[in-house]
Amino acid sequence: MSPSAPPVPSMDGKTVIITGGNSGIGKAAAVALARAGARVVITARSEQRGTAALAEIASASGSSTVELSLFDLADLSSVRAGAADLLERCPQIDVLLNNAGLILSERTLSADGYEATLAINHLGPFLLTELLRQRLVDSAPSRIVNVASTAHSYARHGMVFDDLMAERSYRQMEVYARSKLANILFTAELAKRLAGTGVTANSLHPGAVATGYARDGDTSGFLAWGVKVIAPVSLTPEKGARTSVYLCSSPEVEGVTGKYFTKCREKRPSAKARDEAAAARLWEVSEQLIEQAHVG
Repeated sequence: MSPSAPPVPSMDGKTVIITGGNSGIGKAAAVALARAGARVVITARSEQRGTAALAEIASASGSSTVELSLFDLADLSSVRAGAADLLERCPQIDVLLNNAGLILSERTLSADGYEATLAINHLGPFLLTELLRQRLVDSAPSRIVNVASTAHSYARHGMVFDDLMAERSYRQMEVYARSKLANILFTAELAKRLAGTGVTANSLHPGAVATGYARDGDTSGFLAWGVKVIAPVSLTPEKGARTSVYLCSSPEVEGVTGKYFTKCREKRPSAKARDEAAAARLWEVSEQLIEQAHVG
């Protein structure tokens, strides 16, 4: 990380899993945590990109304990296979950093037939967390860190449970905002359900970060133009990763759970993100969607 970044506490003996660790803030977090001594397992959907990122992370961190697990968050059966792989190779999981996410300009369906932004940004991480949950409990004290966004505040109508798949209306930023709201609501409900286990769950806004998602075909039209315009004033991935790394490693947040952070400080999210009834309902609906996909 940059010279002005706070030092990362020793992570010797810790195992950290980072989804989407092959690019952007996920890769920057992987470098920082591996450099601090953690065994880091990054996940990616592309073997080519994942393998290339693995070599870059190992080189930048000087670590020989960086690994790759391949699966696709857009495909719940792939998430199940990925979780099985992670459980087999990781007898201990100290940190799960749900980092992967995207914005899609056009409405697209996941492998399971769900709106892809919600599927990738929420349902995939929801299922992965559930499948790794007992291992995290057995490894306690441990941490779950979910990368959300200040964009959640643009979901002014909340989760819109009667149109979760955006079939009636698809506006890319609204759909993205709802998926980020889902991250925060999921974190809050997860923290409740993990109370007393020694596992904490927190979410964060990384800042406006210059990452590569706009170059991977995930954006087009006005959104792609907007990304190019803000890129010169965006944070570097290293700076954007600071709050993720802080929540993964800092003793200052030991035992802190169910909170939302920005710039390494706790911040109050929007009123919709503090709706406990919506958080409980989202959990129930998410379980139903995952079960439907599994049975189907």
